[in-house]
Amino acid sequence: MLELQQVSKIFGGQLRAVDQVTMTLTQGVVGLIGHNGAGKTTLMQMIASLTRPSSGAILFQGQDIVKKPEQIRSRLGFLPQDFGVYPNLSALEFMQYFAALKGVRDPARIRHLLELVNLQDHAKRPAASFSGGMRRRLGIAQALLNDPDILIVDEPTAGLDPEERLRFRNLLAELGFKKLVIMSTHIVSDVESIAGQLAIMKNGRLIAFETPDAILQAAHGQVWQANIDAAEFESLRAQVHVLHAQRQGERINVRIAHPHSPCRDASHAEPSLEEALMARRYAALELAA
Repeated sequence: MLELQQVSKIFGGQLRAVDQVTMTLTQGVVGLIGHNGAGKTTLMQMIASLTRPSSGAILFQGQDIVKKPEQIRSRLGFLPQDFGVYPNLSALEFMQYFAALKGVRDPARIRHLLELVNLQDHAKRPAASFSGGMRRRLGIAQALLNDPDILIVDEPTAGLDPEERLRFRNLLAELGFKKLVIMSTHIVSDVESIAGQLAIMKNGRLIAFETPDAILQAAHGQVWQANIDAAEFESLRAQVHVLHAQRQGERINVRIAHPHSPCRDASHAEPSLEEALMARRYAALELAA
């Protein structure tokens, strides 16, 4: 459906925000992961045809969107990280306004989308009075107005409470059954249970494009757990990469990323996806050293 070929974006002649990214994306949820400044937002803006690559090609159904951006714009839904609403418009009026911009003339479509994001009972409320989670859901509704094949959401759960985050993740997972959903985040737990593929970026480069299961399998045997005293903990954390530490009485439960047993009585632990990614990062740092 979507193919990126050696895509780069250079700002000011020197800064490589995106560097030679190549991948092929199909239906399902793709988690775009990386630290702040890794190039995620710039990459998504190029896919959405909001900015042009400095080099490389982006193909949607075989058509170059740089040369023919209309090929993707009519089939794309986009929710940016900073999604604002018009203070004087209700949620319904907001949707009607965007429907007119997108050439959608079916009022039933608007009602259906408000129900999909669980805002039907708030349709006549001013959108400016919505909570952060409600605004994000309204943003998803407007992004789906044209029934897009590709949905791009940039840091969609930023600032949401746990209940809203769960509701939002479930909605994106459901949409991924029929569409390509590209979800950018630096919160690994947001994509751990819904993404079929993870695209991991660092300093503008795509350093991995794998399934979550493959990442977890690669970390097998690299994560350890132990229950140690405070003095041993102080000594240990100066030598190894501690992923998590929790005090229990006079002792400390630790989880550690290390290729070998890091201390006496350490045992293998099943890593979470976030721990697997951290273990990979630490392994790469050690190899570089």
